[in-house]
Amino acid sequence: MKLLFKQPALYLVLLISGCISTSNVRNAQPKPVLNSLLPTHSTSDVNYVTQVVQQAGPAVVRIDSTRTVEASPVEDPLLERFFGRRLPPPERVQRGIGSGFITSADGLILTNAHVVAQADNVTVILKDGRRLPGNVVGSDSVTDVAVVRIKARELPVVKIGNSDNLLVGQWAIAIGNPLGLDNTVTQGVISATQRSIADLGVPTERVDFIQTDAAINPGNSGGPLLNTESEVIGMNTAVIQGAQGLGFAIPINTAQRIAAQLIAKGRVDHPYIGVQMAQLSPELRAKINQSQIGLKVNQDTGVIVVGVVPNSPAASVSLRPGDIIESMNGVAIKNTQQVQQQLETVKIGNPLQITINRNGQIRAIVIRPKAFPTKEAG
Repeated sequence: MKLLFKQPALYLVLLISGCISTSNVRNAQPKPVLNSLLPTHSTSDVNYVTQVVQQAGPAVVRIDSTRTVEASPVEDPLLERFFGRRLPPPERVQRGIGSGFITSADGLILTNAHVVAQADNVTVILKDGRRLPGNVVGSDSVTDVAVVRIKARELPVVKIGNSDNLLVGQWAIAIGNPLGLDNTVTQGVISATQRSIADLGVPTERVDFIQTDAAINPGNSGGPLLNTESEVIGMNTAVIQGAQGLGFAIPINTAQRIAAQLIAKGRVDHPYIGVQMAQLSPELRAKINQSQIGLKVNQDTGVIVVGVVPNSPAASVSLRPGDIIESMNGVAIKNTQQVQQQLETVKIGNPLQITINRNGQIRAIVIRPKAFPTKEAG
C-alpha cells in the first residue's frame, strides 16, 4: 500500500473513474491519467483579446528615456563669504518610462512627445528583449506626438485602423508598460469620441481625444489602443489623476498626419491666431454682464473671445475681448472645437475669413495665421 499512501487523491480518482481496481494498483501507470486531468488550451479558449495581443503585441515597445536637469543652487556660507557666490547648481538625471508601437519594418516608432521630451538618451526595448538606442526624429508638443527611429530590419509592425468611424461602446484594448510592468494588456470600451481638450483642461494641445475605460496608467503613454481587428485606433496619452475608468488616446488618424510631417521635416507648423476663447452659456453671459469690464453680451451660445495675445495675428487685426466668433471660412461656429478644426485647415500665412459679432454689429475680418509658438521652435 505504499503507492496509496503517496498518492491517495490519485487512487481515489482512478477508483471512481473505473480505470483500475485494487488488485492491480501496483501495475497502474498514472502519468497518462494525470495528463488527462490537466487543463488544455483549445481554440475556444483563445478569445479576441488574446488574438489581438498575439498579432499586435510583438510590435509594442517600451521606451526608456533620461534627461539631465539642474537642481536648486547649493548654498554654502563659506564660499559665499569668501567668493561672493553660490556653488553651481548640481545636475540630476530624471528617468522616464513610456510605450510606443512600430509602424515600419525598418524601425519607425510612434510615441508621445512627453515620453521623449528633452531626453538626452532614448532606449527602445523590443518584445524579444533587444535594447536598441533610439533617435528622436521629431516631436510635437501641441498634439503630443513624437517619432523615434531605431536601426533594425524586418521588425514586426502594427496594423493601422481608421479613427474617424469609431462608435461609442465598441471594444478597445490597450497594450503598454504601465508603472514599468512590461507588456501589460487591459480591455474596455470606447467611452466617448471627439472629447474636447477644453473638457480636460489641456489648453496647449489641439486634439479631440478618444475616451476609454480601458485601464491606462503612467507608462502606458505612447502605447496603442486597438480594436477587435488588431488595428491601432489611437495612441494612449493621458489619465486624470484620482479618477477611475477615464483614459484618453490621440486618434490614430491625427497621430499619423502629425507623424508624416515630423518624418518629412522634423517639426509641425500649426496655424495660430492668438486668441483665448470660451464657450458661451447663460451662466457665463450673466457673469460678463454683471462684471465691471464694460461688456454686454446678448446671446447664450457661441464662442466669445476672452483674451488676445499681444503681437499676435489677432492683435494685428484688432480682434478684442468680447467679440463673438460667428463663422470661419463660411462655416458657422457654435463651439471652441470648431474654431480649432477650422484653423487647422488653413495654411500658415494664408487668409482666414472670420465673421464676428461686436456689440450687436456683424463685422468681417481677414486674418493670416502664423506658426504656433512652441518650445521646439525655441
